[in-house]
Amino acid sequence: MDEYWPRSAAPPTPGAWRESVAGFHRDLQGLRDLAEDASVNLFDRIPHGSGQSYLRELLLVADHNAYHVGQMILVRRALGNWSR
Repeated sequence: MDEYWPRSAAPPTPGAWRESVAGFHRDLQGLRDLAEDASVNLFDRIPHGSGQSYLRELLLVADHNAYHVGQMILVRRALGNWSR
């Protein structure tokens, strides 16, 4: 579990947040590309899984991301850093 958490609460570099966001956007585009690829049957099992389909994994990522976006919104609102 240690590999999932940074050793320090401070960002490792000044650009770490931007790098993280850019990586998120790259991964999201990869998922979009997969979902739109007509050669991929979304009901097929993923090769490296244990029975999961491409569609299940795409929905899992969407659900996971929605949860964390909601957390960020709640924190910003709690800090008074949310404009409408």
